[in-house]
Amino acid sequence: CKCNFISFIFLSLGTGSNILSALQDLFWLLKSKAEKQLQIISVLQWVLTFLIMGIACTLILMYILCTDCWVIAALYLAWLVFDWNTPKKGGRRSQWVRNWAIWRYFRDYFPIRLVKTHNLLTTRNYIFGYHPHGIMGLGAFCNFSTEATGVSQKFPGIRPYLATLAGNFRMPILRDYLMSGGICPVNRDSIDYILSKNGSGNAIIIVVGGAAESLNCTPGKNSVTLKNRKGFVKLALRHGADLVPVYSFGENEVYKQVIFEEDSWGRWVQKKFQKHIGFAPCIFHGRGLFSSNTWGLLPYSKPITTVVGEPITIPKIDNPSQKDVDFYHSIYVDSLIKLFDKYKSKFGLLETEVLEVN
Repeated sequence: CKCNFISFIFLSLGTGSNILSALQDLFWLLKSKAEKQLQIISVLQWVLTFLIMGIACTLILMYILCTDCWVIAALYLAWLVFDWNTPKKGGRRSQWVRNWAIWRYFRDYFPIRLVKTHNLLTTRNYIFGYHPHGIMGLGAFCNFSTEATGVSQKFPGIRPYLATLAGNFRMPILRDYLMSGGICPVNRDSIDYILSKNGSGNAIIIVVGGAAESLNCTPGKNSVTLKNRKGFVKLALRHGADLVPVYSFGENEVYKQVIFEEDSWGRWVQKKFQKHIGFAPCIFHGRGLFSSNTWGLLPYSKPITTVVGEPITIPKIDNPSQKDVDFYHSIYVDSLIKLFDKYKSKFGLLETEVLEVN
């Protein structure tokens, strides 16, 4: 009887251990699934913000004006008129918004990483040239408009300003949301203010290729639109702001796009939109909300690694000549190519891969 009792205890302990182990496995499985769902929700809200928030907020505001709550809309519109020039003066960033937990889930969905290669002096101002544009500039947003990848810790004392289309700041609510992340209009007034009247330690991130580059982005292709993009170099010379090449490996991998030939009707429509509105409508798709095997608006969860290169010291020239601009532009292009070549094999590309500069 004593032997049977001891055997029963050992069997019970073994069974308990198995149950505990199973419960732990179940807990971690549920936690993992919950985190994955939160990651999907965080990315989906940003994609919808990018695509429809401006128009949706404008329509809602117009609707409220026609209801009994019109006073609320009227007060906001009055505030909008009063606050109209704030985006041109550095905006109104919020560290609270930049540190939202949702951005960490956004980061982990892909995941997105920020790689620092050199220190940046807080006594200087900078213009970061971000490449490539991709469809939505996901790496640029996550790295420089949030604290998800630790930009403030990696570059202490540097205030990043991601520059985007000025038209976004004419949209109610959207403009305030963008400013809270440290996003500013990509126009001369805004850049001049930040680089000349906002002290030192500022870094403006310009997606140099813009809409034209987005039309050619596709998985497996590493190309940048840069040969005739020299305005950012002229701005750097006028303000004595150092140029910093930035390349984001994987930015082109997260969406698939229909690429139209140069002489096709589709490309003609895209270029007309680009010329008159400032952006080019791309026909693209990612994965579905519930399955990666279906089409949808969610980007594919491919890693994006953004490498910030070595700053190029730029002299201050009030009226730079075309020769000056061309000289420093060529140095910038060479630096970007060297950055790409140095890190391409570390982030999934073959040594034979070449960066195409158009």
